Amino acid sequence: MRSALTALGVVIGVAAVVMMTAIGLGAQQQVTSAISGLGSNLLVVTPGAGRGFAAQAAGSGMSLSDRDAAAIRQQVEGVIAVSPAVRGGQQVVAQGANWNTRVEGVTHDYLAARDLSIASGRMFDDREAQQGRKIAVLGQTVADELFPGLDPIGQRVRIGTVPFEVIGVLASKGQSGFGQDQDDIVLTPLQAARSRLFGRRVRGDNVQQIYVKAADEDALYAMEDDVKALLRERHRIAPGADDDFQVQNMASILEAGQKATQTFTVLLAAVAAVSLLVGGVGIMNIMLVSVTERTREIGLRMALGARRSDVLMQFALESVALSLGGGLIGLLIGVSGALLLAKVGQWPAAVPAWAAPVSLGFSVLVGVVFGAYPAWRAARLDPIEALRRE
Repeated sequence: MRSALTALGVVIGVAAVVMMTAIGLGAQQQVTSAISGLGSNLLVVTPGAGRGFAAQAAGSGMSLSDRDAAAIRQQVEGVIAVSPAVRGGQQVVAQGANWNTRVEGVTHDYLAARDLSIASGRMFDDREAQQGRKIAVLGQTVADELFPGLDPIGQRVRIGTVPFEVIGVLASKGQSGFGQDQDDIVLTPLQAARSRLFGRRVRGDNVQQIYVKAADEDALYAMEDDVKALLRERHRIAPGADDDFQVQNMASILEAGQKATQTFTVLLAAVAAVSLLVGGVGIMNIMLVSVTERTREIGLRMALGARRSDVLMQFALESVALSLGGGLIGLLIGVSGALLLAKVGQWPAAVPAWAAPVSLGFSVLVGVVFGAYPAWRAARLDPIEALRRE
């Protein structure tokens, strides 16, 4: 019973470290998945002045336009896809069913920029996008809600008050790491959305976003600088003045998110590790008590020929055995707890492959470190004095 209570501190410590690490890594994977779901090697350009009306007073353009997107495609090196976009919430109706969803007016390059693909039908081309054809590509969720069990290709839907023909369905991407349904979307040609759906919000050839896809991540940072320089020139922004646009680099956001969650994971594990140290102190205390209680046994062993190193090794192994046993039980509890949290509590958790060797290794280390002093004391006993002890 005393040994079990002594090992309990290590059990709690190891279980806490494993669970906290699993939760931290799960959060890190969730952030990575959420940002990666937006598209890899991607820049997202949005309008927005840095100093209120200062930029406008200086003569800078306050909006992004089709012409900005065309200039980026033609003049920035490393670009493989550019899609201007407008977006907003709309009610979509078909066959008596209706569904509120996100509608985006885009060009053909949108699929490449956002790493999307077509499951059935086709995507509209750039000519159709510029002509403003009333055609639409549905996300899988929208297709399932409006046409359960039916093929939506060729069917008609009403977006707001405007009829559109369905020409394609996107391949499913599932939920993002932030819990957003990435399949709850409808894509329409840019000009159709701008003139027929969002006319009050978007004027002329203005757009709300420009998606810019780079060939690879190495080219993304240089491309970001080139896009900023080009737009500043096009918008006649004076040197030293704030941009009237913002460029979001998905790689930078992903890197920042990963660093934040890594720090979070380390802090959680460090806090949990304190309880493991407390367990080590408990082992040292109980081993010191054991040395005192077994003084005559130690003296008898030495009198029968046992060397000091033999006694040292005996107590060191007992300490390691206590700690390792507690570590093994703690590992099982920690892994089970993390998996239970992930399943029942919908909390992101990921148990790394190195959890078992590292946690058991630390358990052995705790046993060695905190069992060293009691073992040394046992080995230093005088056998004659030890045999005299009652």
